[in-house]
Amino acid sequence: MLSSRSDKLTEALEKANKIFAGVSRAREAALDAQLLVLASNLGKEKANQLQADMTVFDPTSFAADLLSFMGLNRMESPDGDDDDDDDGIGRGFLPADAWQKLGSEAEQFFKTTPTFHYMLGSFKSEPPVARQRIERQRRCNKGEEKRVMPAQMKKMEESHQEATEKEVERILGFLQTYYREDPETPISFFDFVIDPNSFARTVENIFHVSFIVRDGFARIKLDHDRLPIIEPVAQENDPNIDKDNQPRYQGVISLSHQDWKEIIEAFPISEPMIPAASGQ
Repeated sequence: MLSSRSDKLTEALEKANKIFAGVSRAREAALDAQLLVLASNLGKEKANQLQADMTVFDPTSFAADLLSFMGLNRMESPDGDDDDDDDGIGRGFLPADAWQKLGSEAEQFFKTTPTFHYMLGSFKSEPPVARQRIERQRRCNKGEEKRVMPAQMKKMEESHQEATEKEVERILGFLQTYYREDPETPISFFDFVIDPNSFARTVENIFHVSFIVRDGFARIKLDHDRLPIIEPVAQENDPNIDKDNQPRYQGVISLSHQDWKEIIEAFPISEPMIPAASGQ
């Protein structure tokens, strides 16, 4: 069956196709499948034995064609001797431009890297003198501006810091006053910071209260209704307590304009507990 001149494998497959028309049981179908596997393996081995002469590379034939392309003169020899050589392939001589002709033909099949060149000449290690003078002058001007700007910004930061500290102390005073008047009644956090007349002042109150809580002058906790309440914390004058190394707890809350309106309606808030500072 493996012979290239034999048709037994084809005949076996044709006979199997005729028999398969009468298959009615699972065992018979399994035997047919085994036959197909065996036939495919035999067909593969038979195909591997085939030789395609068109894909075989013959170095001798290639060399002869290459010499013919380069213009080998087989009738004459460079020294004028017409005696026959032992092998007929090397007989004759090549013209002077034979290798140049071969190189020109092979050049089109090779990709070469384009030559790199500068559009405006080569780079120089040092900039022109005129550019150095302009650059130095600009640096001096920038230095003068930088010397003036930090002083102005420092004054602005100091003024803002002083205003924030004063406002924090003012709000802490209100918190302590409300707590001393009625220490048994918890102070609702929303009642304390919400200003029903201004959303902006409400945000500022929450901002300043965050400093009070961070520095340990007040604490926020939940009451029995799971609502936040705030109360001041008594500062103990104990020399053994390092206030700078005490743990500080902070949190981030989100308050939109719609939330502000809903809180005012839910906690009916009509007057702010933190009055606006003078000048606002």
